[in-house]
Amino acid sequence: MSGSAMSGTSEISVASAFSGMTRVDPVVFKAACPECRVGFELSASALRLVVGATHRTTFYSFTCPQCSAAVRKPAGERIVELLTQGGVRALRLHAKGPGA
Repeated sequence: MSGSAMSGTSEISVASAFSGMTRVDPVVFKAACPECRVGFELSASALRLVVGATHRTTFYSFTCPQCSAAVRKPAGERIVELLTQGGVRALRLHAKGPGA
């Protein structure tokens, strides 16, 4: 098959499509360990977010890079929104329905 699949339309190169964009730095989250009290920055991949049916089952967690403590903190609606917008993947828990 020869020619463009989009003949008759204007085509742009990938380079020109992104020419006006600027570099975007990866999102980092500031955190502190309640055990060793060290503050640090974490990438989205270093955080785990669990969204449950209630505020008690919705939290985020991470491992302290300084002392290796497992840290778990509650996550309200705003924290969930900020973490997911920053690229943290969420595990959504589903309540079992009647008869399950």
